[in-house]
Amino acid sequence: MVCVVGIRARAAIIRSQRITGLTAEVITELVAEVGPLWHERHQAELESRRRCQAVGAGTKHELVFIDRLLATLVSLRHGATHDILACWFGVDRSTITRAIGEIRPLLAERGCTIAPDIRLRTVAEVIDHLGADGQTGIIDGTEIRVRRPAAGRKDREKFISGKNKQNAVKSMVVTDAEGRWLFCSPAEPASCADITHARKLGLVKLLANGPAVEILAGAGYQGLGAQTAGRVVTPPHRKFKKNPPEWYEEMHERQRKAPSSHRIRVEHGIGHLKNWRALA
Repeated sequence: MVCVVGIRARAAIIRSQRITGLTAEVITELVAEVGPLWHERHQAELESRRRCQAVGAGTKHELVFIDRLLATLVSLRHGATHDILACWFGVDRSTITRAIGEIRPLLAERGCTIAPDIRLRTVAEVIDHLGADGQTGIIDGTEIRVRRPAAGRKDREKFISGKNKQNAVKSMVVTDAEGRWLFCSPAEPASCADITHARKLGLVKLLANGPAVEILAGAGYQGLGAQTAGRVVTPPHRKFKKNPPEWYEEMHERQRKAPSSHRIRVEHGIGHLKNWRALA
């Protein structure tokens, strides 16, 4: 393989947290942990297919693993197009596309490290972690705007958000009571309702059959409380929708705002997530 980015340029990228969003120490950990996995999969792929190229044929400029990782981090952090990254790293756009497609799944499989010896990868692990420590969890859905899918693409209209009236993808974020990020789900088209997304992730079964965990949620998850024996706490439904009496308005507003001061902390986790322009 040919090193396309110079040693000094690569070192400058790694030192600048504004470029990658991560410190040099974290990048070093990623290289040590994810690098061997990538090399193992890459070698297995090469051995699994028959190569019939003539001598001297094939890619002349290929990215080493560290460059693949940096290109992926810059893409996730700033949403830079693959054309721009290709010019930066001195390779073809298809090389950047292939590199990001290989590295993103490896990063997603790492999960969320919340302690040196604790790493959460699935919703089930998050529920078990919260239940073991008797902690309260908070869930909420968040949307990130995306480009409008190409004309003729199947299910193109599913990406239109009914809330924001724009093309977007949606993820469910889980944090602890302090707003520390524990889990971010794979993205769904924005037309998917919050409660439907939670059901798809198996949250109802996990809470109904798992440890006793209290989960604070917004109005978009109303209905999960009845399905999980009250373990999901949501704002109350409105009993009077037209011409409500004053006493009811005051009571409903008080009940609605009571859990919101605790639930709002999920926005810290979502804010951390949106420091990155793309969802893993």
